[in-house]
Amino acid sequence: MARKQLITLLKVLVSGGLLYFVFTKIPLADIVPVLRKAKPFYLLFALLFFIVSKVVAAARLNCYFRQIDIFLTQKSNLKLYLLGMFYNLFLPGGIGGDAYKGYVIKQRFETATKKVVAVLLLDRLSGLLLLLVYACLLAFAMDIPYLTDFKWALLLLPLLAVLVFWGLNKRFFKSTLPVFWPSFGFSALVQLAQLFAVYCILKALAISIHGVAYMFIFLISSIVSVIPLTIGGIGSRELTFLYGADFLGLQEDTSVAISLVFFLITAFVSLFGLVYHFKKPELEVKGK
Repeated sequence: MARKQLITLLKVLVSGGLLYFVFTKIPLADIVPVLRKAKPFYLLFALLFFIVSKVVAAARLNCYFRQIDIFLTQKSNLKLYLLGMFYNLFLPGGIGGDAYKGYVIKQRFETATKKVVAVLLLDRLSGLLLLLVYACLLAFAMDIPYLTDFKWALLLLPLLAVLVFWGLNKRFFKSTLPVFWPSFGFSALVQLAQLFAVYCILKALAISIHGVAYMFIFLISSIVSVIPLTIGGIGSRELTFLYGADFLGLQEDTSVAISLVFFLITAFVSLFGLVYHFKKPELEVKGK
């Protein structure tokens, strides 16, 4: 317990430190005017696309569950997924969304721990794979400094990553290999929906230029936020948007504003998981 509390404290300190650093570079007073002009109509669509991305992500995880003979209804799985989002962002004290989902599944079903851990890991890696694929495709469409002579690699890298991930599945996770391509498709839809959410945020903030560049930074920030050094990616995402804007010659205050709006949408949706914190979801099952 003491170890978990120490880890949580360190994550809070890292997140707080990164946010402090970002706001020393870009004062919050410079970002507020950007946020004030946000158009609610486009923010609503950003919210809807984000929700769609999470519904599809939950379906992807359920696809993996069924491969290890856990036949949750989509409704039960979605409730569990939402509770996991809430724990990841608001109750990081050693619980963690994935850890909690694994614990509940083990309590409800007679499934080997290794199998549960494996599908939770594969679910995460599948999402990361598509983040990399989309990031490379957007980078190929841009004129990024230092990459001009290596643009061909931006098309080769996604193919190589897919082949490596498929090989790892075949070698170490044969039981889940039949859902490799379905999960790939789910992940493609998840990240595409989130890109549409970011596009709507750009429209809400009246950003009409460099849209591809901002979406590229978003994808990179999503990859960085997976690194378990912060609370739900808080701080690391904003830092990535700050330095990404600096690297690509974009407006830093606008870039950080995009990150903050996306975080607020994430927090708003995750907060609904509070309902299932007090009233734990019953995991209903259906036939094979």
